[in-house]
Amino acid sequence: MGTLRPFLARIDEPILADLKARLLKTRFPDEISNSNWNYGTNLTFLKSLAHYWINEFDWRAQEKKLNQFPQFLVTIDGLDIHFIHVKGTGLNPLPLILTHGWPSSIFELLKVIPLLTNPEDPRDSFDVVVPSLPGFGFSSRPSAAGMSIFKIADIWNKLLTDELHYPKYGAQGGDWGAYATSYLGFKYAKSVYGIHLSFVPGGLAPYLGEGAMELSDSEIDLMNSRRNWDRFEGGYEHLQGTRPQTIAYALNDSPLGLAAWMSEKFRTWSDCGGDLETRFSMDELLAHITLYWATETIGSSARLYYETQNNPWKLEKNQKVEVPAAIAVFPRELSVPPREWAERIYNVQQWTPMPKGGHFAAHEEPVALAADIRKFFRNLR
Repeated sequence: MGTLRPFLARIDEPILADLKARLLKTRFPDEISNSNWNYGTNLTFLKSLAHYWINEFDWRAQEKKLNQFPQFLVTIDGLDIHFIHVKGTGLNPLPLILTHGWPSSIFELLKVIPLLTNPEDPRDSFDVVVPSLPGFGFSSRPSAAGMSIFKIADIWNKLLTDELHYPKYGAQGGDWGAYATSYLGFKYAKSVYGIHLSFVPGGLAPYLGEGAMELSDSEIDLMNSRRNWDRFEGGYEHLQGTRPQTIAYALNDSPLGLAAWMSEKFRTWSDCGGDLETRFSMDELLAHITLYWATETIGSSARLYYETQNNPWKLEKNQKVEVPAAIAVFPRELSVPPREWAERIYNVQQWTPMPKGGHFAAHEEPVALAADIRKFFRNLR
């Protein structure tokens, strides 16, 4: 077992000074007139973001947001894992690990922590653990091949059971967090009360071979919509899943290039109606982007796509995730499966269609998400 070391977020001043100097020297490309976001990140938006980043954004204020929560580092499988750990206020808080995704970070989950650790009814309280994925933020960057999201789930189980001494826990996640959460429920069922998802992973398919139930019309529509999504929106995923090192040179060297790469996804994947600032303030958006920049983790985070595609987890015949599962269905998610599809993969005990919200559920709709998490685990304590 490792030793828990208290941690405070603090980026050295020379890194921030270098960031500003690079921003001031940005060489902007041209764009097609009146193209809006049709070709990718809009030039007018990015110039506005750059101006704000240089003149108004305060990274130290974002550090304070992180540092209001107890944070730690612990070494597991040779990697330093950064995590937030907040104890619940009730008499018997349920341990719960929350996992972020890409291009998000632990910043996305800050709003839901107090809603879970200090709820109105203390019987619903949780001990919340929020780790940074390896290769993201303040966690170590893997230096060896093979660190898939499923290996990360193995690390999460060690973190909860070996390091924090929770014999049983719950898990929740969206995006990459949904993959890790699903695998925890599958491989470590005896240690997991249940899993809560805000995203049904597109890369985790049920068994559809001989003897499987025939696809419904809604499931066929889902598969068609996912193919269309891959064609029109999935270029980033194909690149990061095949040649992540190539794009890393550009994104690790140009902060505005990094901002363009990430902000387009925050706009397209959120329930913002095309206006990113209705869901993310400039400060919130730049907190994510600056964290990736300052820790130089855009390349290592992109490699997670390559490692997972090359080390997949596939459900075989008669296999599914058997622990109780809850799925919060946000209408502007990347894909919204019918319940019958999810039930091929999970033991769905709670299915909640949400009135609004997109891919970044913990940021966009923290109150609704936290309420759904509390409701689900209430009967599993």
